[in-house]
Amino acid sequence: MKLKKQVTVCGAAIFCVAVFSLYLMLDRVQHDPARHHSGGNFPRSQISVLQNRIQQLEQLLEENHEIISHIKDSVLELTANAEGPPALLPYYTANGSWVLPPEPRPSFFSVSPQDCQFALGGRGQKPELQMLTVSEMLPFDNVEGGVWRQGFDISYSPHDWDAEDLQVFVVPHSHNDPGWIKTFDKYYMEQTQHILNSMVSKLQEDPRRRFLWAEVSFFAKWWDNISAQKKAAVRRLVGNGQLEIATGGWVMPDEANSHYFALIDQLIEGHQWLERNLGAVPRSGWAVDPFGYSSTMPYLLRRANVTSMLIQRVHYAIKKHFAATHSLEFMWRQTWDSDSSTDIFCHMMPFYSYDIPHTCGPDPKICCQFDFKRLPGGRINCPWKVPPRAITEANVAERAAVLLDQYRKKSRLFRSNVLLVPLGDDFRYDKPQEWDAQFFNYQRLFDFLNSKPDLHVQAQFGTLSDYFDALYKRSGVEPGARPPGFPVLSGDFFSYADREDHYWTGYFTSRPFYKSLDRVLEAHLRGAEIMYSLAVTHARRAGLATQYPLSDFALLTEARRALGLFQHHDAITGTAKEAVVVDYGVRLLRSLVGLKRVIINAAHYLVLGDKSTYHFDPEVPFLQADDTRVNHDALPERTVIPLDPSPRFVVLFNPLEHERLSVVSLLVNSPRVRVFSEEGQPLAVQISPHWSSATDMVPDVYQVSLPVRVPALGLGVLQLQQGLDRLRTLPSSVRVYLQGRRLTVSRHEAFPMRVIDTGASDFALSTHYMQVWFSGLTGLLKSIRRVDEEQEHRVDMQFLIYGTRTSKDKSGAYLFLPDGEAQPYIPKEPPVVRVMEGPFFSEVVAYYEHMHQVVRLYNVPGVEGLSLDMASLVDIRDYVNKELALRLHTDVDSQGTFFTDLNGFQVQPRRYLKKLPLQANFYPMPVMAYIQDPQERLTLHTAQALGVSSLGNGQLEVILDRRLMQDDNRGLGQGLKDNKRTWNHFRLLLERRTAGPSPSEPGFLTKLAAMFRNLSLSSSSSRKQEVQESYPSLLSHLTSVHLNTPVLALPVVKRQSPDPGLRPFHPLAVSLPCDFHLLNLRSLPAEEDTLPSLDTALILHRKGFDCGLEAKNLGFNCSTSQGKVALGSLFRGLDVGFLQPTSLTLLYPLASPSNSTDIYMEPMEVATFRLRLV
Repeated sequence: MKLKKQVTVCGAAIFCVAVFSLYLMLDRVQHDPARHHSGGNFPRSQISVLQNRIQQLEQLLEENHEIISHIKDSVLELTANAEGPPALLPYYTANGSWVLPPEPRPSFFSVSPQDCQFALGGRGQKPELQMLTVSEMLPFDNVEGGVWRQGFDISYSPHDWDAEDLQVFVVPHSHNDPGWIKTFDKYYMEQTQHILNSMVSKLQEDPRRRFLWAEVSFFAKWWDNISAQKKAAVRRLVGNGQLEIATGGWVMPDEANSHYFALIDQLIEGHQWLERNLGAVPRSGWAVDPFGYSSTMPYLLRRANVTSMLIQRVHYAIKKHFAATHSLEFMWRQTWDSDSSTDIFCHMMPFYSYDIPHTCGPDPKICCQFDFKRLPGGRINCPWKVPPRAITEANVAERAAVLLDQYRKKSRLFRSNVLLVPLGDDFRYDKPQEWDAQFFNYQRLFDFLNSKPDLHVQAQFGTLSDYFDALYKRSGVEPGARPPGFPVLSGDFFSYADREDHYWTGYFTSRPFYKSLDRVLEAHLRGAEIMYSLAVTHARRAGLATQYPLSDFALLTEARRALGLFQHHDAITGTAKEAVVVDYGVRLLRSLVGLKRVIINAAHYLVLGDKSTYHFDPEVPFLQADDTRVNHDALPERTVIPLDPSPRFVVLFNPLEHERLSVVSLLVNSPRVRVFSEEGQPLAVQISPHWSSATDMVPDVYQVSLPVRVPALGLGVLQLQQGLDRLRTLPSSVRVYLQGRRLTVSRHEAFPMRVIDTGASDFALSTHYMQVWFSGLTGLLKSIRRVDEEQEHRVDMQFLIYGTRTSKDKSGAYLFLPDGEAQPYIPKEPPVVRVMEGPFFSEVVAYYEHMHQVVRLYNVPGVEGLSLDMASLVDIRDYVNKELALRLHTDVDSQGTFFTDLNGFQVQPRRYLKKLPLQANFYPMPVMAYIQDPQERLTLHTAQALGVSSLGNGQLEVILDRRLMQDDNRGLGQGLKDNKRTWNHFRLLLERRTAGPSPSEPGFLTKLAAMFRNLSLSSSSSRKQEVQESYPSLLSHLTSVHLNTPVLALPVVKRQSPDPGLRPFHPLAVSLPCDFHLLNLRSLPAEEDTLPSLDTALILHRKGFDCGLEAKNLGFNCSTSQGKVALGSLFRGLDVGFLQPTSLTLLYPLASPSNSTDIYMEPMEVATFRLRLV
């Protein structure tokens, strides 16, 4: 009783402090002489004053914020203990739902109000070119343009260059796909090595020659096979500027499906290789072949200190518009950037392709005549039936005049008198004869043009950076600075069409099995990097480095390069030949197996309580993997743990930088199972059957599930034992709806079972947080209701089928060309629906012929309990020219606007454009898409990249898989017929906008500020408001990383020792702010590449987030710190010996090493630090 009184007093104290603080704040504002009422009309000056008052209020709230949070935490702790020890066991109520015991530890959500300002936008001047606005404005009418069919006739006067000569840079290049029609190794053996060998000899023949290369993956393989003499020659060519390595990534990555972790990782791998082997530092970006462009890539390049970049595959209507408005060169800026720090100069190639017929000028028939590989007698010719002619003294004047006319016309599309003319194509310059033909003939043309001052042209071979340097010099600015008069652009370049209505939106989904495997490998690589770095550092500190398998570093390197290779724009895209896809798959699986070994070896060392007992034996691993794959195209098979009366231990690895509460499921061989914590406390578990089909249980395999708290980046320990504890081993109940089908359902005495033959009505599953309704006929989701509100929210799930056109042009690996709107999926037989309910999770599985749809509800506090876990096992191997889609119909009033992420890094607003064909309205979805209205937001989180759209109000639609029988005439020469059984994994999160100004919530002042900003906008303009930049909530960010980074459960291999002395591993001494993501802790190579140095690359991302979505009862600890982190005290048991901020890929130090280990980061920024832990 006494304790209850204390709780009441403390609660009252909090209330008084909060009310009194708010009263003082409001009192100060009300007595401010600058504050006046004006009858609802707010002039700009008064709005400015009001916004200043709001900022003062925020500062005052900030002062009280921390102390109130501490008092609140204390009361929560008192409350948790007020009733004595809580009931530790779940129980089943009369209304048919499970109730869990209260969490023994209170959780808090403490977000600084200043951290909420970022997502409100309104920073800095808006760019002149916003791609969403451009797309809404363009007619996309595809008018015939003459010789430049997608453009217009270009005219000029010969006197246009009288004041300033036209300066032409012809850039020889060879685009080498690391896998497409041939495998990486086959391309290397048959073409690439010959290109690079000839490059060394041919560039040395004439110092005026230049060559551009991009793909470090090929270059590194070649480097390992050439002599020291040839390596020295290459370094000289790089040093004197004849050879430029552009971008410098491991590959030229796809920008639609790739995740930003992988984009950064392949960029680091390439840049580090170039620095170590060539001393080369990339200055310019070169991306001629990705099928559309993300605004994430310019951000990453700029943070890697690249100052200029080039792109090519942009919608032809946008190219035409930019050419007509002289906007083909621009500063590309991020939407949140207020000070132009993200600006990078970008050149957009104006014509159809990057091949030679489409790069010298607007007329491909003429440009093809200057591709001297096509001279008569060769293997390729010009489709326009006019062949090139070798340049001689007799024809040089006429030929030069024809070529100069094209150069001049092309230059009229740009703002400067410096002209870029790429000279290359796929796998060009693979024979010495082509080098001679191109270089000799062009040099004769250059010599003639340069000898005629009255032509006002200077032409030469150059690299990409030669071109950009000349442009900056002519413009009078430093490299990377904005030339006077050049526009600023924000947004991205999706979706891409190269002609007619041929939209490249199919590859957003093509071969989803490998898109999923890519993300599994990525999660394992990040986890392995962090675990390896921590284990090696702790082993060094303990003097045990010689006993630790440092050689695992080679497995990390192999996996980095395999993941990097798969980011190639014909790999993760699903647009390579079938044999090449197999080669990629084998590489991915081999690396995945290697990474599991790295994680197991690191966890073995870190989880031992007594390190003196550590002994590494490569032949006898200490831990088992959580699952295995028998083949690169097989689904994973989870490890089954055999039980007996002696304990079995399982080590749990949480790769997230935040402590997590997750339901962990293990497979065991007996339903009689007891589970204990690391302290030996018995734990309540849910035991369920393991199913091989809708109605068949797998004999002697059972799933044991329990909620477990695992430390950030750390290891937890569970103990399993055979035995029965009726109080704590709680069985799932099972219902099977047969829909009139005559099927036998297997039973087990451990699990209550009901079989309903016919006539199923709709039913609901409930948790502590929500009630979810399902159709009794389809087994699919119908609606969601939060427990704290009466209204149900419609979330109607439906499967759909798209066909392809009957005309000549059909859907293929690249293109999505549907035959009209999607039709409902009609199964041959009604689905069997199976429902399992238990204390920690309940699920509904609907078994259809072509898919199994699973919806699971977790009955636990925190991230997992606040969203629906959804998965689709898709198998369309018997389809002919069909695509399977999943559509959600909701009551969200989205009004044609939806939001998709770019590379898991940022969110891009989209608008459904009726003037465009259906396929044009699809966009890539690497991690999430959402729709919203003023009341709520519905987010679909995904664990694999897929294509997404919103084709109607309140709809979200995802393409799950595509089976297409023909090529789509983009060079692949195959359809998509190698489909696999594929799991697509999602989470569905329904969030409520904060209902009203509650002074106790940080969102109060944020909303007030937003209200005044909206008043300002509406008073200054009556036009339709543009869609502002948008950000996920913190809960949404955490939901995404939970989905993409599951807990790994690693069983200890059965040993004689009854207790191996395992202890949880807590690597972090303090929590990271919850808007910070530890992207990587990457061990850097020593002098010999196979071993790690003392240094690591610490890569952090501070996420932008929206505070306007409700953050009640989140069940996890979360606080923000206005971008400040004390790295010196972050790692438990380790000191920071060296810390230096660097460019993204570590090539440039950004500051001298300092004694201070405190850092600050702006929202959305990614920062790299060279870190030495000791």
